[in-house]
Amino acid sequence: MTEQDRDLRARLVAAGIELVTEEGVHALGLREIARRAGVSHGAPRRYFPTHRELLAAVARHGFGRLTDTLAGADALAAGTGADPRARIEALARGYLGFAAANPGLFELMFRHDLLEGSGTELRRSTLPLFRTLVGLVGELHPQGGDPTAATAALWSNLHGLAQLRSWGSLALATGSDGDGDSDSGSDSDSDSDSDSDSIEPVLRAALTAHLGPADR
Repeated sequence: MTEQDRDLRARLVAAGIELVTEEGVHALGLREIARRAGVSHGAPRRYFPTHRELLAAVARHGFGRLTDTLAGADALAAGTGADPRARIEALARGYLGFAAANPGLFELMFRHDLLEGSGTELRRSTLPLFRTLVGLVGELHPQGGDPTAATAALWSNLHGLAQLRSWGSLALATGSDGDGDSDSGSDSDSDSDSDSDSIEPVLRAALTAHLGPADR
């Protein structure tokens, strides 16, 4: 592949990232990606034989960013001498924070229907961090047997929280959706505050349910 080919391929992926970030998964049509990249609508086929392969390349970027985010969160917590429970909490917050900051990209990364044929290999990239989480759960409960299932249950809970928050269902269920009689408009800061108010107690409850009470 020539330098020009690599550059055009990168432009197509970058255009896909911009689209999913600004408009969501529904905007990721081949023609729109090509238009955003400034190339003919047939150009993507020269570098990505199928639409799914191009979407997989965009998702791969997302998994790379998620991996970096979680690795950074864990390294920061470990560097301060945090115990396994605190490191797990740091990873959980990193996961939820990434999902909240990148809703379109996060959705694409786990859309099995769109990434069929590519998604399995992509998701394997998260295995090292999952194993880190398994190890931490095992340290926290050394007599608890194989911690893999418990870790998978915790991850499933976190992913569900991320999705429910993205859909607005979590704030509604917890009564912090901001539907009041205030005649002032809801700005991004107040939305963010409401979002934090709704996720915090649920996150603490989820960690307690899966890991037991924190030692304070």
